[in-house]
Amino acid sequence: MGQQLRIIISGGGTGGHIFPAISIANAIVAKEPSTKILFVGAEGRMEMQRVPAAGYDIMGLPIMGFDRKNLLKNVVVLWKLFKSQRMAKKIIREFRPMAAVGVGGYASGPTLNKCADMGIPCLIQEQNSYAGVTNKLLAKKAKSICVAYDGMEKFFPAEKIENLGNPVRQSLLDTTMSREEAAQTLGLDPAKKIILIVGGSLGARTLNESVLQHLDLIRKSDVQIFWQTGKYYHESIMEQLKEQPAVANLKVTDFISDMGAAYRAADLVVSRAGAGSISEFCLLGKPVILVPSPNVAENHQYHNAMALVNKDAAIYISDAEAPGKLLAEAIRIVNDSDLLASLSTNIKTLAKYHSAEEIADRVIELARKYSQSQR
Repeated sequence: MGQQLRIIISGGGTGGHIFPAISIANAIVAKEPSTKILFVGAEGRMEMQRVPAAGYDIMGLPIMGFDRKNLLKNVVVLWKLFKSQRMAKKIIREFRPMAAVGVGGYASGPTLNKCADMGIPCLIQEQNSYAGVTNKLLAKKAKSICVAYDGMEKFFPAEKIENLGNPVRQSLLDTTMSREEAAQTLGLDPAKKIILIVGGSLGARTLNESVLQHLDLIRKSDVQIFWQTGKYYHESIMEQLKEQPAVANLKVTDFISDMGAAYRAADLVVSRAGAGSISEFCLLGKPVILVPSPNVAENHQYHNAMALVNKDAAIYISDAEAPGKLLAEAIRIVNDSDLLASLSTNIKTLAKYHSAEEIADRVIELARKYSQSQR
């Protein structure tokens, strides 16, 4: 039996960073069960709850992003960055990792930077088609860079890049129920077409407006709409719906706990263009209308969407156009069987089926080499 491996995984801030990180950790442990994994995240961010819930230890850094609108606030940001770097160095010395993985997000900056300076090999995983600032800064020091899109040489050294795709939530792939069973589980009629509308949490505003402005169109159609509003907007939306005539073919929820069933039931999905979601659609072969959020760094969701649209693997509607045309277009597309079949076929060709396992192999290899070099 080989030496026990110790791996740091750092980053987070959003589900798009956290889900891949946990998937990579799970794949490493599946291959090397004795491995010790420590996550390093940002205090107060989503990872501080999600990672322990997945069964892993996490340390938080006081790191925060730069404020581009109020430069004076960056005095505090710089102090927190300095403090985070000192804390990261202490964590690394005490944990003694053999390799470090960065998945993007504030916390991965000081953690991987310090690991690289201390000679610990680093792998970064970039989920998006437009690289994040932290990963671009870390690229020179990284030993390996795993990406999910072609053409990433414009951000990273070409010789370090491997396109292994984005790890996704395994539970989505493990769903064994049929479309009919999934629809019935969700209280939907499997005999009718189903459109799933899911905008995330705060990112749902435009998609919600797109539905609210066209309730008559839904009533007149024979299509079912399964609508996740996001918890932030749910109460307000339910109040607005009470003032309207009932819409029998509209099912509203604040949060979908079983996304595997929701995806299986849906004939068409309407979604933002987060990298993790797109990877899931590819693996599941789901026809999708992508409405990229304009409120993200470097407009990366637009670039994510166009990587599919340019291969006839998804439909694009801009955030500005969505309230006026999204619902009518979704109802038209879900009733076009040939178009649905074409979108499904094309998006499946972009799927990467073993991303987490292949990234885990690279991390284990880096850790083993480092361990051998220290003997």
